[in-house]
Amino acid sequence: MTRVTTVTSSASSDPTPAASRRVWTLPNLLSILRLLLVPVFLWLVLGPEEDGWALAVLAFSGFTDYLDGWLARRFNQQTVLGELLDPVADRLYILAVVVGLALREVIPWAVALCLPLRDLLMWGLVPLLRTRGYSALPVHFLGKAATFNLLYAFPLLLLGDGDGVVATLALVFGWAFAAWGIGLYWWAGILYAWQVRTLMVTTGPRRSADRGRDG
Repeated sequence: MTRVTTVTSSASSDPTPAASRRVWTLPNLLSILRLLLVPVFLWLVLGPEEDGWALAVLAFSGFTDYLDGWLARRFNQQTVLGELLDPVADRLYILAVVVGLALREVIPWAVALCLPLRDLLMWGLVPLLRTRGYSALPVHFLGKAATFNLLYAFPLLLLGDGDGVVATLALVFGWAFAAWGIGLYWWAGILYAWQVRTLMVTTGPRRSADRGRDG
């Protein structure tokens, strides 16, 4: 209980002091490029079924995900927009991959649907947070670990949609990463929900005057 309270007390509805409101920074441009490539990935998987190019798009996305974070920290270019774009891009890629693989019948629909359902749970908590003057809580390490596993799992499962030793190994490792990723994804979501519950119990509703000052 103490650990959760400590985490929630550090959250804020306002940007952190290190984040600026700049838009046109190199990290933000990389994040925007990642977002623009989401429909390209889906077209490659579902249209011509060019799995090699689809995997290249995923690899490029993973590299730029690391690069934009490194650049933002290295050159002090953390921005409010970047803090929004980065997780949105990650979730859109996960959604695009699971939908694409489910439509290709590489993974069952039960697996494809359990991830968006968890995100719906997270979105459903936002109105509760806003009653306490928060827009979000700090990203938990488990959430980052889950995303890491899933971003490895689904490309491997796509690579495993074939014949031969490489495809078989990719399928085995892909499902291993997927099992861990899905488990951690939901575990992180449950912890997040518990943090929100603790916040609701330990803090009162934010006054309208306070919200007006933020606006």
